[in-house]
Amino acid sequence: VRLVESGGGLVQAGDSLRLSCVASGLTSSSFVMAWFRVAPGKEREFVAVVSRTGGIPTYADAVKGRFTISMDNAKSTVNLQMDSLEPEDTATYYCATTCTAGIFGYWGQGTHVTVSS
Repeated sequence: VRLVESGGGLVQAGDSLRLSCVASGLTSSSFVMAWFRVAPGKEREFVAVVSRTGGIPTYADAVKGRFTISMDNAKSTVNLQMDSLEPEDTATYYCATTCTAGIFGYWGQGTHVTVSS
C-alpha cells in the first residue's frame, strides 16, 4: 500500500485548503481512509475518517463544521477540504488506512500546512 499526500501550503487564517491523498495497492483490509495531524510539539491527533464503502464520516471536535473528508473510489483518492482555517490547524497532515490487524498500519509521508494569523 502506498499513500501520497499533496496540497499543503502556507495560508492565512480564514482561508481554505484542499488536501489529497492518492492510494495505490489498497487491499480488502483497507476499510477506511483517515487523516491525522501532528502539530509542532504535540502528539499525533485524529482529524477525520471515512469508510471506503460509504457511511457517515467522523470528525474530531476541533475540526467539525470546518473540514470535510470525501472518498473518490474511482480515483483511489481521499480528500480533506479545510475551510475557515485557524493558526491552531498548523501541522503536518498524514493520510492513513487500515491493515489486516484493523489498525492504521499504512501512512503517507505527510503534507505540511501552516496557517498564519
